[in-house]
Amino acid sequence: MQKQLDFFLFLGSTYTYLAVNRAEALATREGLSLRWRPFSVRSIMIEQNNRPFVGKPVKLAYMWRDLERRAQRHNIPFTSIPNYPNDADELAGRVATLAATEGWCPAFARAAYGAWFLEDKDPGRVEHLAAVLQSLAKDPDKIIALANSQEVRDRYAAETEVARSLGIFGSPSFVYQREVFWGDDRLEDAIDWCKAH
Repeated sequence: MQKQLDFFLFLGSTYTYLAVNRAEALATREGLSLRWRPFSVRSIMIEQNNRPFVGKPVKLAYMWRDLERRAQRHNIPFTSIPNYPNDADELAGRVATLAATEGWCPAFARAAYGAWFLEDKDPGRVEHLAAVLQSLAKDPDKIIALANSQEVRDRYAAETEVARSLGIFGSPSFVYQREVFWGDDRLEDAIDWCKAH
C-alpha cells in the first residue's frame, strides 16, 4: 500500500510557492502519494502573535532573496518580487480547499502561484482568480460561489483546526502520522521519514 504524506499549505505563504512547484513530482518519484490540505496559517499566526515578516523590513528582504536563490536551485521561475501579502479574504485558500476535495488542487495551486509570483496578480482578487480558473477550464462563477459557501468555509476551518491540533505554525508543512516537517527546505526530510517509518 502506497504511503501518504500530508501537505498543509496556505496560498498566501511565500515559501509555499517553492513547495507547490516541486512536492508532487518529488513525492511521486519516491513512491509516495501527497494529500494536499489547504488551511489558514494566517489565523494560527495571528493567534500566536507570530507574523514573521510584517513590520520587519530586514527579515522581509532576506526572505525574498532566499526565495530567489532556492527557486534558482530548483529551476523554478522567479522573475521579480510580487506584492505581499495577498488573498486578504482567503478566497483563493477556500478555492484550494474545494479543489482538494475534487482532485485538482495541485493544478490550481501552481496556477494561482504562477499568477502571483510571475504576473504579480493577487489570486485572492476575483478578477485574477477568475482568469486562473478559466485557465484550468473551470467555471469561475460556479467555483467562487462554492468557495464562498458555508460548507467549504467549514471545511477550510476544519483543516485549520487539524493543523492547529498537530502543532503546525507555518506553511508549507509536511506531516506523516503526527510527525511535522515545516518549510520547503524540509520536504526531502519529510519524504525520507515517511519512507523509513
